[in-house]
Amino acid sequence: MGVDGLMRDAPGARAGDEALLGRLQRHLRAFTEVPSPPFGEGARSAVVAAAWRSFGLEVAVDDLGDVVAALPGGEGPRVMLAAHLDTVFPAGTDVRVREIEGGRWAAPGIADDGGGLAVLTALAEEVAAGRGGRRPRVTLAATVGEEGLGDLRGARRVVADHAGRVDVFVAVDGGLGQVVSGAVGSRRLVARFRARGGHAWGDRGAPSAVHAMGDAIHALIRLDVPSEPRSSLNVGLASGGSSVNAIAEAASLTLDVRSLDPDTLALLVGRIEQRLRSVGRRHRVDLEIEAVGDRPAGRTADERLLAAARAALERAGIQARVAPSSTDANAAVAAGIPAIGFGVARGGDAHRLSEWIEPDSLLDGFRALRYLLEELGRR
Repeated sequence: MGVDGLMRDAPGARAGDEALLGRLQRHLRAFTEVPSPPFGEGARSAVVAAAWRSFGLEVAVDDLGDVVAALPGGEGPRVMLAAHLDTVFPAGTDVRVREIEGGRWAAPGIADDGGGLAVLTALAEEVAAGRGGRRPRVTLAATVGEEGLGDLRGARRVVADHAGRVDVFVAVDGGLGQVVSGAVGSRRLVARFRARGGHAWGDRGAPSAVHAMGDAIHALIRLDVPSEPRSSLNVGLASGGSSVNAIAEAASLTLDVRSLDPDTLALLVGRIEQRLRSVGRRHRVDLEIEAVGDRPAGRTADERLLAAARAALERAGIQARVAPSSTDANAAVAAGIPAIGFGVARGGDAHRLSEWIEPDSLLDGFRALRYLLEELGRR
């Protein structure tokens, strides 16, 4: 057993862990039960800001709703830790936390990224109480716009606002042990189809925006999407028409295309637009294509950063799982900042109403993040 294990087994350490876990769980419940729908993060932003201020931190909230605070003390590299405020769930979703079987807690957004917010807040509380341990210079950020069509607007803003003052960026997001080493690039497009429309019987044969949209979806899902480099295409939203007996005047679809390789991503977008325009001409409808999201692809973490993450997880007794993903770290990629995603909780059913978390796992996640800061301070 290593020194870390011996220290955790001491009676005083166990009592300290129980108190810390209690604080982590209180923060998790408090944040999760404040609705934070896409482009509606204001209420949760205010709750997080108030919590951080209660620890004596100087907190800034920008016009988007991002919450930023520098932890006192620390030396060496300048590290930004970011967890996102928003969820994928619309306004009106029941976000009350339910305790379910196996000691799990369930609520929309509780793991993604309620767990990350809870761990950052507990870290701020520990530092304020003088229990933060050795660490580099740390800035905390709770960001808006990580999910859906938010297009990382919060992370982009805090990275721009701290240009030249961040050496390492860590997105505190994902499953415990997950290390995001590369940014999955994505483009989100909206295709809007418009036609004259008419009566289903009297104007039989007139162009229909809905028929064009359906044909377009069929054409898109037959597109050859490469498995290497790994890429994906998903039509996530489709709507249109006004009545069952009216030829549709308007319809739209929203799609997400992703790839690990920026050139492949650009090629796929070109082919998608080509197919959409071909369908529009065939159906004799007007077509408008709008880009509503653009996340850069590329490597996020250098070898030293990956080594620090692996070492921290090993100290915490957690198996590292290194893989690319799309997180707030993508925004740092675009700015040329070494970045990583670092998960801090065990959970499941992300982006479903049944989303759940193992609340006790936050203690392991907190410990792993604290070890990561110590490792970064040595490098």
